[in-house]
Amino acid sequence: MVVAMAAPVHLTDQEFDAFVAKHPLVVVDFWAEWCGPCKAIDPIIKDLAEKYDGKVAFAKVDADENPVKIRMYGIMGIPTLLVFKGGKLVDSVVGAVPKATLEARLQKHL
Repeated sequence: MVVAMAAPVHLTDQEFDAFVAKHPLVVVDFWAEWCGPCKAIDPIIKDLAEKYDGKVAFAKVDADENPVKIRMYGIMGIPTLLVFKGGKLVDSVVGAVPKATLEARLQKHL
């Protein structure tokens, strides 16, 4: 029997607010296909999504296809990870950082 692993959900600008409101703790990865650092942290995001399945919801927003939230949150560089707790922005990480760094930031909000 194959068990489906938790994976980040791909969101659009239109789906963003409902997703953030639905989950107590959310990490949103703003990324782009052409972005090397975004590709570098993608496996880290997937690993954390599996590890924290049921505790943290992970989402990805393509920066090129969804400009509304990029402007709304003043995102100037990607990758940018935004952390929402109870629907409110509580943390952000800009750039590709090591898994241990991301996990430590996440642990603060659990």
